[in-house]
Amino acid sequence: MTISILGCGWYGKALAIDLLLNGYVVKGSTTRAEKIEVLGNLGIQPFLLQFDAELQQADTDFFDCDVLVICIPPQLRGGGGGGYLQKLSNIINQVLLSGVKKVIYISSTGVYGEVNREVTEADTPQPDTDSGKILLEAEQLFSAQTKFTTAIVRFGGLIGPDRHPGRFFGGKTELPNGLAPVNLIHLSDCIGITRAIIEQNIFGVVFNACSPLHPAKGSFYTLMAQKANLPLPKFINNLQGYKVVNSINLNLYLHYQFRFDSWDNYGF
Repeated sequence: MTISILGCGWYGKALAIDLLLNGYVVKGSTTRAEKIEVLGNLGIQPFLLQFDAELQQADTDFFDCDVLVICIPPQLRGGGGGGYLQKLSNIINQVLLSGVKKVIYISSTGVYGEVNREVTEADTPQPDTDSGKILLEAEQLFSAQTKFTTAIVRFGGLIGPDRHPGRFFGGKTELPNGLAPVNLIHLSDCIGITRAIIEQNIFGVVFNACSPLHPAKGSFYTLMAQKANLPLPKFINNLQGYKVVNSINLNLYLHYQFRFDSWDNYGF
């Protein structure tokens, strides 16, 4: 089986390596010429692709695959949301031209607003930020398609190798919302969930991909800074806007079990 990964960044490259180790043929794209050799040395078939707003065509060999994984960062700062949506529209056009039938689109739990309660896939997202609204529009571009099916995966905050959570707030003070629950996912579970979708052939479903562990922000990041030997952050023990992101569909469709039952066991 051939998997094409559009965007071999932190998550995409790690996913590609895992798929290669499990016997898949993997094609990977990058926007940077200097990364072509890096990807090739890993065994990934490398492609240089740049989906700018005006681009209408791309290398058709990249889209000759059984599953296409789209994990390109939206880069929403600075008003780039419209360009992101146009970029995705161009990619969808290429998918339609190429005849790809199965797509995994990586989204974010940012589509949910701070609604002060638990949210699952059964809840209609109510984004309260510009980035959340754009991400929801992006999801809708894929869910509206009828000639291919898309598994939409909403990742929580990403942690893992080179993203130690102790560094996020180490040494900072007067940090608000210290009692708010965290919504995070480790790279190993990002990969595990993606592979489960591919192996079990579950498409046309939305998945919240977020650890069921939701300690308070203040205690969690203080512990992680301590584990990383960094200055401890200082949080204000108040509770402002928050959400607790959990999943119904990971168990219902994939019977997925997260790798660890405690953040203390995670390697970063």
